[in-house]
Amino acid sequence: MSEFCADPPGGRPSGPVKLVTVSAVVMVDIDGRILIAQRPEGKSMAGLWEFPGGKVEEGETPERALIRELKEELGIDTTEACLAAFTFASHTYDDFHLLMPVFLCRKWDGFVQAKEGQNLKWVKIEDLKKYSMPPADEPLIAMIRDFL
Repeated sequence: MSEFCADPPGGRPSGPVKLVTVSAVVMVDIDGRILIAQRPEGKSMAGLWEFPGGKVEEGETPERALIRELKEELGIDTTEACLAAFTFASHTYDDFHLLMPVFLCRKWDGFVQAKEGQNLKWVKIEDLKKYSMPPADEPLIAMIRDFL
């Protein structure tokens, strides 16, 4: 097998792994900037910057979860029609596997506010790589840059 397809050192978990589904959104404002949020103290990966979103609860679709999370975390309203499926991330962390559908959104009602004490920044696409992000989010930067 070539090194290109080899698993990273330490390999992948061989037994059952907890699957966590999280929806995320790349919000793009009228100036082409992207919203990122810093994970607050007390949460896992505190201090890292990420795209807004959150866990998909039992019985929710990824879109409905995202609409709920945007209302709770940012105080804005959007609809499924304003969420365009973009890509997904699939990443194994030490204690769970993350599956993250990612959507694009350019339209919402209200003004973005930090409802949960998180820091927020509107960032130009070329500056996104300057912010430390969780491993699952990092590959999304090139995809977003190429798309936009």
